[in-house]
Parts: sequence; structure tokens; C-alpha cells
Amino acid sequence: MADSAVSVTGAVKRFAGVEALSGVSMALQSGQLLGLLGHNGAGKTTLLKLILGLSQPDAGRVRVQGQDPVLARNRQRLSIGYLPEQVSLYGNLSGRELLTFFARLRGITSQRVDDVLAQIQLTEVQSRKVATYSKGMRQRLGLAQAILAKPQVLILDEPTVGLDPAASAMLYQQVDALRQQGCAVIICTHELNLIDHYLDQVLILARGHTAAQGSMAQLRQQHSLPTRVEATAAAELAASDSQLAPFYDPKVQAFMVADELRTPLLQRLTQYHGVYDFNVVPPSLAQIYHHCQRQALAAEVA
Repeated sequence: MADSAVSVTGAVKRFAGVEALSGVSMALQSGQLLGLLGHNGAGKTTLLKLILGLSQPDAGRVRVQGQDPVLARNRQRLSIGYLPEQVSLYGNLSGRELLTFFARLRGITSQRVDDVLAQIQLTEVQSRKVATYSKGMRQRLGLAQAILAKPQVLILDEPTVGLDPAASAMLYQQVDALRQQGCAVIICTHELNLIDHYLDQVLILARGHTAAQGSMAQLRQQHSLPTRVEATAAAELAASDSQLAPFYDPKVQAFMVADELRTPLLQRLTQYHGVYDFNVVPPSLAQIYHHCQRQALAAEVA
């Protein structure tokens, strides 16, 4: 099996005697997208710094494309792109001038600059000064510089903070296209509802520890969260059927059922009541995240 694009094994990082990371492990293959989630202070930024080679673990091992990112930083450039949470760009340069500057630093052709401007949908405003760009345009320009060198690993730290829903959705669509081209992507975000259907893996941190890890399907199975079944006239059905009543939740006006009971409930709706107008909604990333954080807090208190 080929080396992972990014692998972290038992990473420990301490600051002034406090463990910011406590034995965190992960592996990300090319063409996969990982959501790195956690509360403020959970250790997300510390983990990103280890992967970027900006810091060394006190214990454990970090590899990017099979190399130690700290040592590789001085020996050769790793194929890695990075968009920080706070994008700081030269406001007096135009968008094209800024990308051309980064391109010359990396030995990249002007044709690649044209291609990226078109890909990020900034061609029409490429001659305008960056200072006149909207927040969404600056974020897209920041993403453009991150992908300019066609990185094999892309790290995005809160890439859609301050963006409206339409701009956020467009940015995630662009990132998903990169993933499909074979780029390994790590996104650190709090906007869980926008990203959940793009994810291949999830890593949830809580106070430096791994609170949960796996694919969405694996996390749903591991934590046994209920599936929501939305049906026409659900309240009336529950009131008239004692077998459906225990599953009806008036707060969400839908049936909430464990995964192993979902099929019997659907059979009851269709075969007994003749109801075929329903919607099955599995536990969302936000629900999984909050559940794992509550579990981590409870374990800490105990």
C-alpha cells in the first residue's frame, strides 16, 4: 500500500507543560477530504502546524508524502498548499499581479496564473486592486495562491469565515473538484452543515484528544444516533398507531428511530398506513460533533 499523503502517529505536543495534543493519530490518502473539527483550544491549529512543518511533535511521528515536513522544508519543497484563517494579501496589487508574484517565486508559468484565475472565477476582476475586493473575492484569491503550484496536499483553515452561504458553497465545490483530481485536502471549519456531504473522513478533537474519527457512515454507526423520518401527517399517524407513537418527537415533528429499527418503521408506514411520502434524514455532522463533544466533556468530568 502506498504511503498516505498525510500520516500522523501518536502525536504529542506540549506548551509550558500543558499537552495541546495527546497521542493524536490520523492517515489521509490522496483524493480524500478530511474535516478537522473541534472547539477553540481543542488542538486543531497545533496539529496543522505539525503537518505544515512549522513545529515538531514532542512525541510521535508526522509524515507528509512520506517525509518529515520539518526536515523536508529545508531540503526540498513539499507539494503542499495552505490557506490560513486570516488571509493577508497585498492590497495595492491587482489580483493578477499578486498571483504572478507568487508564481515567479515558485517558477510557475503565466499560463498557470490564467488557468487558476479562471478556475476561481476571478478573471473579470483580475486587474482590480485587491483592496477593492469583497471578502469572498479575497478568500477565493487566497485559495488561488494555495493551489497555484498544483499541491498534492491542501490545508484550509476556516476558509469560509465571513462568507455568505452562496460564496461558501461555491468555495467548497471548488475544493471538492480538487479532491476529485487527486489532491488530499484537510479543512478545519466550524461550518458543519456546509461540508458534511463532501467529507471522506472526520477527525474531532476535544482538549487535545481524539473524540471521534472515521467516515460519516462509521461515525453514525459508532454513536448510534437516531435517524429522522419525516412523513406527511406524522403527528396524526403517531396519535392513531401505538406502534409509531413511541418514535414520534413533537419537537421536530418527525419520527426519531435507531438505525436498526428504521426498516420496521418504514414498513409500518408503507404497508400498514400506505404512506409513501416520507424523507429519511440520517444524523448530520453537526449532530455527531455535538454528541462527541458532550461525551468528551462527560468523560473529563467523571
